[in-house]
Amino acid sequence: MLNVKRYKKNPVMNFPEREWPNKEIEKAPIWCSVDLRDGNQALIDPMIVSEKIEFFNYLVKMGFKEIEVGFPAASQIEYDFLRQLVERKLIPDDVKIQVLCQCRQELIDRTFESIQGIKNVIFHIYNSTSVLQRDVVFGKSKDEIKEIAIAGTKMVKEGMKDFDGHITLEYSPESYTGTEPEYALEVCEAVIDTWGIATPEDPIIINLPSTVEMTTPNVFADRIEWSCKNFKNRESIIISVHPHNDRGTGVATAELALLAGADRVEGTLFGNGERTGNVDILNIAYNMFSQGIDPELKIESVNEMIELYERCCKIPIHPRHPYAGKLVFTAFSGSHQDAINKGVKAMNERHPDTWEVPYLPIDPADIGREYEPIVRINSQSGKGGVAFVMDTYFGFKMPKGMHREFADVIQKITEKQGEVSPELVMANFKNEYLDAKEPIHFRKLKVDDLSDETESEFDTRVTVVYTNKDVENQFVAVGNGPIDAVQRGLQEELGIRIKVLDYEEHALQSGSNSQAAAYIHMLDSETGKVTYGVGVSSNITRASVRAIFSAVNRLGLAK
Repeated sequence: MLNVKRYKKNPVMNFPEREWPNKEIEKAPIWCSVDLRDGNQALIDPMIVSEKIEFFNYLVKMGFKEIEVGFPAASQIEYDFLRQLVERKLIPDDVKIQVLCQCRQELIDRTFESIQGIKNVIFHIYNSTSVLQRDVVFGKSKDEIKEIAIAGTKMVKEGMKDFDGHITLEYSPESYTGTEPEYALEVCEAVIDTWGIATPEDPIIINLPSTVEMTTPNVFADRIEWSCKNFKNRESIIISVHPHNDRGTGVATAELALLAGADRVEGTLFGNGERTGNVDILNIAYNMFSQGIDPELKIESVNEMIELYERCCKIPIHPRHPYAGKLVFTAFSGSHQDAINKGVKAMNERHPDTWEVPYLPIDPADIGREYEPIVRINSQSGKGGVAFVMDTYFGFKMPKGMHREFADVIQKITEKQGEVSPELVMANFKNEYLDAKEPIHFRKLKVDDLSDETESEFDTRVTVVYTNKDVENQFVAVGNGPIDAVQRGLQEELGIRIKVLDYEEHALQSGSNSQAAAYIHMLDSETGKVTYGVGVSSNITRASVRAIFSAVNRLGLAK
């Protein structure tokens, strides 16, 4: 049995004044990518300099204005990477480079060396403040831990004197989620006071990380709102969050923090990072997009992002990853497929201003995905999915009554071999309907208009040439239209009783060389059996006759 008594609940806040539950996200936060630092240090095989440069350039292309590039004082490869960015003039004037550094003089000095020549730098210092780390890691008191933060701030402020660019200070009370809120506020206020130069025009960044997720996102939101309301000179502070994903709620933590007053989010593409990862910036950005909010990032080409990420990080995207996974815009369930099929059809018919399709929160095409993978056929699929594939891939808009008939054909195959491809679905459609040419096979048709012949009760005469087991035959029949005439002729020729219950047709392509598809729903009056036949031709009348022959063969009426 699980020994649940080994674990204790993380304390919650008594904060009845909370206002965040009644708020909505209305705009994008300040985004800061930490892919090249937090994300890279979590890789089994970290990126080399050329990969980091390629990744950096792509982040700039996406629209990130703040990019954490690493820990240049602790790693030669990160120092060299940063210097290449400077020397090759790869940093746009409107992009701030963020560097991380512990509160130690030699590391801060080395970091200042690495950033020479950069116009705008976010100098990010941190020290751990949690109850547990104060006790078991550092063995220091609250005042001693606070003094580390104060000392680090003084070092950065002193180093600025010989730096030609602009420095924005960022401070993180690391392991914030395990720190008493009042004490975290005390340490941050001490840093702000020591810095002493923050203004609304040139603010300081206070980053409140969920270094380890320890409780539910609402508790984190309470802490963020409480902090926002208790900071002095709040207008001179950018409140940032850096959520990790230990409990699998990193996205919710970030979104609720934004409701609670946070201004900025640090995260990575696809959620890469230590342990279970950092918060997934793309997930949040696409969530905003799905609500009609501009995420202020260029995220229209998710496949391009996937290719870069998988190649540089050597980590595959999970097939169920929100928005990016190969299967997230895919339905195997029959009821889901049917709803998607009807939703897409309604969109095409109604042309509404907003996207509304069941099970698809956004249009896959808006982020560079295609419609083809939306419906995939396996043993769980139903008639709607098969119909969707036939329409989307091959242009056959099967009558509604035909959906179940053909879906039953496909389901027998999927029960034996699992998922089937669209090409296999089409191959079986051809085999079942279009190639149903035995034993009788339609060859030629002549149609005569009898409307001017007053002595005839019918308006059409057909002359049909066909083969029966490769033996050529011919019949002449009359009726009210070609379909009625061919039906009557086949009944007399073959000695059968059939009735056309329904007829539908549509163009398969546009243009002068287009073909038409015709569908005949036919009843065997002797047995009560019904089925569909399908015919295709550049001539709609010939397509209809082929559909009649297809249905007769499928009913097994020709001998």
